[in-house]
Amino acid sequence: MATHSLLIFSLVIYATAFSINLSHADPRTDYVMRMCGKVHVQNVSNYFKYYSNITDYMQDEIYRNKFAFKDVGEPPDRLYVLAQCMDDLTNEECAMCFTQISTLIPSCFPSTGGRVYFDGCFIRAENYSFYREVLGPEDTKRCSGIVNKRQEFSVAVDEVLSQMLLKAPSFRGFASMHETSNGISAYGMASCWKILDRDLCSNCLSEAVASALSCIPSTEARVLNAGCFLRYSDTSFANDSNGGDYSEEEVFSYATYIMGVGLICIFAIGIGVCVGKLSYRRKIRLKQSKETEDLVLEERVQYMQFKYATLDTATQSFSESNRLGRGGFGEVFKGTLPDGREIAIKRLYISRKFRVQEIRNEMDIIGIAQHKNLVRFLGCCFTTMDSFLVYEYLANRSLDLILFDPEKKKEVDWKRRFVIIEGTAEGLEYLHKYCQVRIIHRDIKASNVLLDLRYRPKISDFGLARFYPPDHSLANTAIAGTLGYMAPEYIAKGRLTEKVDVYSFGVLVIEMITGVQNNKYQSDKTYETLLTCAWKHFQSSTVQEIIDKSMEIEDAEEIQRVVQIGLLCTQESPNLRPTMTEVVQMLRKEEVGLPSPSKPPFTDELMELNYL
Repeated sequence: MATHSLLIFSLVIYATAFSINLSHADPRTDYVMRMCGKVHVQNVSNYFKYYSNITDYMQDEIYRNKFAFKDVGEPPDRLYVLAQCMDDLTNEECAMCFTQISTLIPSCFPSTGGRVYFDGCFIRAENYSFYREVLGPEDTKRCSGIVNKRQEFSVAVDEVLSQMLLKAPSFRGFASMHETSNGISAYGMASCWKILDRDLCSNCLSEAVASALSCIPSTEARVLNAGCFLRYSDTSFANDSNGGDYSEEEVFSYATYIMGVGLICIFAIGIGVCVGKLSYRRKIRLKQSKETEDLVLEERVQYMQFKYATLDTATQSFSESNRLGRGGFGEVFKGTLPDGREIAIKRLYISRKFRVQEIRNEMDIIGIAQHKNLVRFLGCCFTTMDSFLVYEYLANRSLDLILFDPEKKKEVDWKRRFVIIEGTAEGLEYLHKYCQVRIIHRDIKASNVLLDLRYRPKISDFGLARFYPPDHSLANTAIAGTLGYMAPEYIAKGRLTEKVDVYSFGVLVIEMITGVQNNKYQSDKTYETLLTCAWKHFQSSTVQEIIDKSMEIEDAEEIQRVVQIGLLCTQESPNLRPTMTEVVQMLRKEEVGLPSPSKPPFTDELMELNYL
């Protein structure tokens, strides 16, 4: 029995050592290029809605298959979208890459489409079916300004490109190669979109290889074609995967390493068996605690740490029945502790490269931000494989599940809706003004507002929040958020200020009044969105026509005033939007005068995103 267990455990360690040795875990979200079309779409508001629906669908597909495509709508504004990750990325890394890259395509609208390339993933949108396109007029290459004129480098690059051209079409359209010539190395990666067959892939890569060869002696080059992506470099950039190719020296090195680890493990287990099961298990626990590396971030969080076994039991081994939802950075499960307390557990899927940075960000924000309208953080759990954050569980879950359900929305009358609006405003005011470190949430929407048993709101999901210094904006910050709730200047230029949250809050207010989800608003009028509809009704003093029919009108003047506040928050110019402190005062004090709101974005036929 001991010998059998010894053999099984040795094999597990053997496989684990191999996987650890080969994994880099990097989603490679480095921006490469964006290309936008020159023709404008007829109905840009529909385009935004189509794109939001498509990317919602693609989120799960990308996670499962690392590839997705879908089309929605009617010609000439039917929208076709395709996205794909490089095969060396894991499913989690691919989901991370897609979450970031999918926010950049809308900055091309009102153009009929565009392409965006990251080093780890690609996305394209058009108003026609481009799925089997191999080459296009926008195809381009990027050659680095650094050169290596040694003949050995040129030889190595040529060999890498030739081998990838031969291998990729026959291996699911993907190849990662490494060649060395007299001590000079070259690394390469080629990827065809999975919808292409072998011949089309070969045609695309043939053109890509020719373009890449013209970049020599540049030490790095990328070719961006309609149907494929190709890159070479003098440094290693690919994550190791079963799509890659390893030299005999690397294979021998891995095999030697694994054999050594296996022998050491067998010897250690032999000692453990002799000493006894109790001692052996104790050593394993000590070893696992050490392997948390620097993920135990600071001494101050020690008292908040949960044991993994506790969370596993609380969620019935993270069963599907206990899963509450999934987003771009993790999954959320409901759990019940031994003392009967219900908790919400967020399991993050974050790569090793970003793990400490991202968890530290989340931990710092949650630890600092304490307010009655923010979800309360209870603790955390870190293992060598996963990271978990534990929150209070709110029985009524998220606002969107009630507000946009034809039957459940009847549970929230105007008084409750006003409490939710006011509480959310107070939570944002705290984040912007009173928190020790001012915070921009960046993803305020109904699904990130949770409700307790008394329908009191608490803002959740600080995974997208970022700190910002006083009197400064974070220019060039990576775009993150949800389409339909992101401010236009943030989409166009990536400029992040507190007014981004103000805009999202304004969208939420209009949704609360109308009971309609912004991204699913339907209109026969070209370019009309939920916001422009509300603005036009406000201008014509017909606000009562857009009020949710399931909600009894108890105070028409108050509702009219709240609509006006929502429109003030969603004005096209960020400079005209109020601060959240001003919004709270407007909601609390009816005697505070309200200015007339200017038009929201996307009101006109042509959308100009040039504001500062």
